[in-house]
Amino acid sequence: MSRAVAIEVSHLGKVYDKVRAVDDVSFQVYAGEIFGLLGPNGAGKSTILRILITLLHPTSGSARIFGLDSVKDADRVRKTIGYVPQERAIDRFLTGREHLELLADLHHLSAEEASTRIPQLLKLVELEAQADRPAKTYSGGMKRKLDIACGLLPDPKVLFLDEPTLGLDVPSRLRIWDHVRAMRDRGITVVMTTNYLDEADQLCDRIAIIDGGRIKTLGSPTELKVGVGGDLVSLTVREHDRVDTLASAVNILPAVRAVKTRPNGLDIRVDSPEKALPAILEAANRLTCQLEFIDYHRPRLDDVFIAQTGRSIKDDQPKDDDQ
Repeated sequence: MSRAVAIEVSHLGKVYDKVRAVDDVSFQVYAGEIFGLLGPNGAGKSTILRILITLLHPTSGSARIFGLDSVKDADRVRKTIGYVPQERAIDRFLTGREHLELLADLHHLSAEEASTRIPQLLKLVELEAQADRPAKTYSGGMKRKLDIACGLLPDPKVLFLDEPTLGLDVPSRLRIWDHVRAMRDRGITVVMTTNYLDEADQLCDRIAIIDGGRIKTLGSPTELKVGVGGDLVSLTVREHDRVDTLASAVNILPAVRAVKTRPNGLDIRVDSPEKALPAILEAANRLTCQLEFIDYHRPRLDDVFIAQTGRSIKDDQPKDDDQ
């Protein structure tokens, strides 16, 4: 049975001063899923998001939200969506409840609608007890919960989240993940940008990996990891001049799919680690190659990103101090 399509993006492009930020991007988002745009800073994911929420006009192509064109039907699209930016301009002297009341006025909600929805949202994001405290007393995680409540106030069919947990500590991030899952369970379609691999892996039903303004691959986290092909055994060799010799010996082993050399070792894709690892170690011992370190893991999203882009997304992530 085919799934209802919430968002249809077709050959989308955006050029700034002759720089192509988004290049011929096409994808669909299904109703009721969490869809992630995963990529490093500057990949183009936030530009795509801003086109979808009608803040930017595309240079080429189109985006439709439940059949509404993001340019021609911009006013109607805005009534259908909610948006949580990376940094919302929170007035530190207003309480959480006052923020929602102010936003209700801006969205032209009736007094009856506001009086019903605001308590519901405060309960949903677990801010009931702190609702009447000034926002300046809130932790980073609490402010992000308030952001999400603000995004949900107009009762959107689609909620867009731009880097929802950027700079938060681990417990706060996990709580935000729970709230995002709760929104999906309520039937809301969620589209989020992130450059956190674990966030995309744990939270998203499907992911589009974006780099250089293009979609490199798209699928569920499991599909993308299976597509890498085989588990990874990484060896660090003490004598660096023996790396090529060991690579040649390992490459012909039956359970080995592929071998990639590094200056100080090998990354080996294997079908069966139980069969491959003893054979790899036997080959190293036969060649008297001394191993300093051995690492084994199943495919991860970072492996997918490296396979698609040639580098690790972690290389592009800001340090915590820069976030």
